[in-house]
Amino acid sequence: MWRTRWSAPDTWSGDAAYPPVLLVFNRIGERNPNRTVPRLMELTSHLWQGQRQKGGHHHYDGRIPIIATGLKNLSEHGPAGPVFLRFGRDHMEPLREAIGNPRREAADARAREETKARQDEYQAQMRRAAQEQAAKKAAEREARRPVCTGCGTKFTDERWEVAQVTDWGAPKDTHPHLCDDCKHRAVAAERRVAGKQEHQEPVHRGAEQPTFQREARRPVCTECGVEFTDERWKAIERAGWGVPQEPRPSLCGDCDRRYDTDVQQAWPGARRHQEQQGQAVPEQKAGGTWLSRFRR
Repeated sequence: MWRTRWSAPDTWSGDAAYPPVLLVFNRIGERNPNRTVPRLMELTSHLWQGQRQKGGHHHYDGRIPIIATGLKNLSEHGPAGPVFLRFGRDHMEPLREAIGNPRREAADARAREETKARQDEYQAQMRRAAQEQAAKKAAEREARRPVCTGCGTKFTDERWEVAQVTDWGAPKDTHPHLCDDCKHRAVAAERRVAGKQEHQEPVHRGAEQPTFQREARRPVCTECGVEFTDERWKAIERAGWGVPQEPRPSLCGDCDRRYDTDVQQAWPGARRHQEQQGQAVPEQKAGGTWLSRFRR
């Protein structure tokens, strides 16, 4: 019957809330409520007695709250005053506290606060660990950040990402070791050089191969190892009727002049004799008198 009239929900901790029983005593005659109440507590202890917990409060799961009061106390203090005694307790309380469990509520509130504090501390530790891990990864990544070989500045994140692109089909960076500014300058310089080569290519393309072959045949002085100048090379290659042949074609111009100087200092008349012989031979060849003697 009482379940059809009692709609109080269970507590948040799961305790089943049973309807309380209120005993109101009116002291008339010889019966003394002060002796009756302790006797009732003893007889009904199995109905109202809870389980004591470490925090000093009790759990009343499946128990019936039994409260006693007197008309004299109600008339003096009113129904909202501390005139109600719950069986198992040693002090008077207002009705709400008497049928409730304030110690349990206070202990539960402390437990919730402690749990929340532990959760907050755990979350703070996790955030600190995540921040330390992120800072460590950032430091390791910063240590791997490339440095421009041109100006020495570190790559930006965008430049670093572009320089190390390896996706299939993505164009490879032309200057992966240069920053953006140095890359732009290098590309501009390469374009200028390419433009000049394209402009000069029609003029020099036909002459490149002959010039290379000619330079490969340029004589080298056997005395000092220096390549012949164009004038010296032409002088030793001159050929024709009446053209005097170089006496030392394997020497460059400087070594040839030093040779003449050394000979002149050692033999003062040798240079004059060589010049006279060199002049006489062309005159005989030109005039033909030397050949005419044999004809006579």
